[in-house]
Amino acid sequence: MSRLLEVKDLRTSFTTHIGEVHAVRGVSFNLDRGEAIGIVGESGCGKSVTMMSIMRLLSDNGKIAGGEIIFDGKDISKADENVMEGIRGNDIGMIFQDPMTSLNPVFTVGDQLIEPLIKHRKLSRKEAREVACKMLELVGMPSAEKRMKQYPHEFSGGMRQRVMIAMSLVCEPKLIIADEPTTALDVTIQAQILDLMKDLKDKLNTSIILITHDLGVVADLCTKINVMYGGIVVEAGSDEDIFYRGRHPYTWGLLNSIPNPKSDVKEKLKPIEGQPPDLLNPPVGCPFTARCDYSMKICLEKQPPLFVVGEGHKVACWLCHENAPKVESPIGRE
Repeated sequence: MSRLLEVKDLRTSFTTHIGEVHAVRGVSFNLDRGEAIGIVGESGCGKSVTMMSIMRLLSDNGKIAGGEIIFDGKDISKADENVMEGIRGNDIGMIFQDPMTSLNPVFTVGDQLIEPLIKHRKLSRKEAREVACKMLELVGMPSAEKRMKQYPHEFSGGMRQRVMIAMSLVCEPKLIIADEPTTALDVTIQAQILDLMKDLKDKLNTSIILITHDLGVVADLCTKINVMYGGIVVEAGSDEDIFYRGRHPYTWGLLNSIPNPKSDVKEKLKPIEGQPPDLLNPPVGCPFTARCDYSMKICLEKQPPLFVVGEGHKVACWLCHENAPKVESPIGRE
């Protein structure tokens, strides 16, 4: 597989009336064509801002303060708006968290699907309608022709999310960014949407970045996972590395907070105590130190590098240093 996206040392900040918020503080990762990766972490860790930086959809007070975003061989971190308008919706599609606020309530679903086809692929309105209708059928929309004439409020939550997926795929982009695509849906619809995304990835060879706070959601779809905390990637590896060989205490905390379906005993969920760091004044050392049961003096003084602990498996934790005390993973899942 060839490389589609390479993010190098990305730094993004926001200017506020009380100071500069350093939301993303040196994030790096790669994505190959046809590959699906997950970006996981709790709210405020910087995962959505990272993706908005890639799309160049930051608010007026936001800026990319450094780094590179190499998409399809070109650095788009400093590309002008005309270039980005040609990329968004055409080469990169995005599925937003809440489809009801992302879809325009005064236009029919068909009109919203047709617009990018006319703009990017220069199709006639008739040709665009045919392509859009086929895409709705591809995402499992019943009575697609009839649905094209309806408005967003006439759809259920799961159907609206299918429309959003169809909109993101209608121009056959090389990359789909899905920002918490199942958060507002019930468990049954969640499973259907994830199965749909997996099926479309296999059929169309589309690359996917899935943003979520739930490690369980990425288990089926993603082959690689990046765990973010405090604006940095604290652990990166394959799905098996993260689930079975996780080395960062924050990753352990995320895994411990997932209910164990194999347990016969009703167990209390184990939350990660404490609060995320203040990114107005980011910590000098490891951002997880204040919440970590294994923190050492050096954790307060210096941010750890990404230690290579296996093939493609990297961990930003001083416990991975050769001179650190040996700590066994507290994850006891089978």
